[in-house]
Amino acid sequence: MFPDGEDPDPRFTLANERTFLSWIRTALAFIGGGIAVEAFTSEIFTSGLRATLSIVLMVIGFILAAGAAFRWHRIESAMRHKTSLPLPLIIPIVSLASALGAGLLVLVFAGVL
Repeated sequence: MFPDGEDPDPRFTLANERTFLSWIRTALAFIGGGIAVEAFTSEIFTSGLRATLSIVLMVIGFILAAGAAFRWHRIESAMRHKTSLPLPLIIPIVSLASALGAGLLVLVFAGVL
């Protein structure tokens, strides 16, 4: 997968893999949350709102999973070439998604949606 560069210390590679798996676990939680919203909130939300919330949660999960793979690859490549680690792109995405989700929940519970 990485034909050039030299192998980094295995501890750093394993730490990078643990971080990747943590992001995957978070992505699966979002996807599971989307499935749970669709399956168990029929008496709470209208069908349109329920579908929207489910889709949004699952899309966030898929974005996180793709971002985790991209991040793992970038960091592994940087370690092999002994360059500075790249800035994380996934953190602003998660922050924005969390802020939008919190705002949406406020609107839902306030009765606006």
